[in-house]
Amino acid sequence: MRLFHVSLSAADPELAARFIARLMGGEALPFPPFPDSWIAFGRADDGTAVEVYPLTHRLLPGPGNVLCETGAAQTGPTFAHVALASPLPAADILTMGKAEGWPTRRCNRGPFECIEIWLENRLLVEALDPEMAEDYRAGMTAANWRTMFGMV
Repeated sequence: MRLFHVSLSAADPELAARFIARLMGGEALPFPPFPDSWIAFGRADDGTAVEVYPLTHRLLPGPGNVLCETGAAQTGPTFAHVALASPLPAADILTMGKAEGWPTRRCNRGPFECIEIWLENRLLVEALDPEMAEDYRAGMTAANWRTMFGMV
């Protein structure tokens, strides 16, 4: 199984998508299906992507396809977050986040480490350099989860 894409909301979708694309070593492009939206593609250009919508957009089930509704902006912190593998070294990731003025720090999650970047000071992006990504893959398994939390 593989996760193909995820969608996030941002006050500045273009800036957020360009930042995420740099993290993933790829590129950001406009997302024409929905106004003012962007998409960040990963380096491998294998379909891995992050769609970024304005804070005013909502996806709704339509009669034959998904619909986009606009309304008041959803602001403030959100529980939704994403962890992304990056081809960049940790030092570069830290520099990128801090250059935007966003809270950025190295963190230990137990089975893996990551760089926390608080995109627009509200949305958590956990960026993993290549070494961190390998630790993630090795440590974040159902068997290890059961052991960590005494579910054996």
